[in-house]
Amino acid sequence: MSKKLKTNAVRKLEQQKITFELIEYELTGDQVDGVTVADKIGYPVFVVYKTLLVTAGTNKHYVCIIPVHKELNLKEVAKAVGEKKVELLPLKELLPTTGYIRGGCSPIGMKKLFPTWIDTSAESLDFVLVSGGKIGLQVKLSLQDLLKLTNGRIAEIIKM
Repeated sequence: MSKKLKTNAVRKLEQQKITFELIEYELTGDQVDGVTVADKIGYPVFVVYKTLLVTAGTNKHYVCIIPVHKELNLKEVAKAVGEKKVELLPLKELLPTTGYIRGGCSPIGMKKLFPTWIDTSAESLDFVLVSGGKIGLQVKLSLQDLLKLTNGRIAEIIKM
């Protein structure tokens, strides 16, 4: 594996001896949205998941993993995490908080292990794809392994 593919997410997967597949892709322009990524790598949008961070105030961060073509339901997330209200983490706080940039934010290998929720839509899938820790890299792995790596929980957190 080339040095350029060694992100924190990949290191963590290797450390934990998780079975995974790396999928590289090239983006032209600034199209880093998940639907574009799914199209680029040739996978349906319902198996490609995006990583979003929400906050309920200072030092209260939560990771949400949802299909790329869906929208986060902040009320459901607040209920799941036990907060009155949550909001999306401001973009300028993403890198300092997680160590990752927009479009390359992996739920694996963040600076800190935050409480993590994965949408119930993943339960019926054999595998999911999440960011590999940089733009141009996706990781394909089982839901069980993703739950194990993130100490994740399952909840209904998308808008219907």
